[in-house]
Order: sequence, then C-alpha cells, then structure tokens
Amino acid sequence: MKKRTLPQLNSRLFALPWLGAGLLLGLILPGLIFLLTGDLCVPLCILGGVVLLAFGVVLAIELHQDFGKVPSFQKRLAQEILFDREKQYAVMRCSICTGERVVGFRNREDHTLVEVMMIQSEKDLAHFRKVYGIEEIIKEY
Repeated sequence: MKKRTLPQLNSRLFALPWLGAGLLLGLILPGLIFLLTGDLCVPLCILGGVVLLAFGVVLAIELHQDFGKVPSFQKRLAQEILFDREKQYAVMRCSICTGERVVGFRNREDHTLVEVMMIQSEKDLAHFRKVYGIEEIIKEY
C-alpha cells in the first residue's frame, strides 16, 4: 500500500495554488469588479491579502526549517558509496575549460573512477573529507 504524503510548502505542487488563490482573490476579482461596476470590493482585497500573508508566513517558516540541513543526497553518502583505502584512492577531476570539480575514488587495479560528488565550494570539499576521513586528494586535469 502506497503511503500518501502532503507536498512540501516550498514545492511547486503546493505553492502555485496558494499564490494563485491569493492573487485571484486579492487582485484579479476586485480589479474585474471595479472595472465592471466602478465599486472597489474591499472585502475581497482583504481576503486575498490575508491568504497571501498566511502563505508567505508559512513558506518563510518552512524555508527557515530547511536552512542549514544536510541535503538528502548527502545524508547517506558514506553508506551508499563505499571507500576501500587498500583498493582505491581519492581523486579530484578538474576541468580546465569550465572549472568544474568532481571528487571520487579511482581503483588502483583497473583505474576506473567512481564519481561521488561535485565540488562547488571549499565547504563541499571539507564535507567530503570529513565523511570519508581523507587527508590527501590527488588532482587530475
């Protein structure tokens, strides 16, 4: 049996309907009513503003809770990609053209490379070294 879960607030499946409802109630419907009748519909403007404000507060809370967490693809990094010090050594492949850096493990016997993660900052490199307990990483161009 498949477990149903609610989408996260900062996901497209949840955010767009709430933003759309707030804009529809707060801007579009009152604007249409004003154009057709000449009267400003204050209750609809207030209702739309409340919907947008509530959505913004909840979205800010969820984004704050997500801030600083280790991304899910890095949580099980050491368990999913194993490192055998006797058979492998750490390698950082650096692109001369684009500057892209990828770290991984090269097999000592057949020289195949298992790419582990892309390095975008020194923080990523420090995280990689911490997870696998690596001091020396050989650079390849």
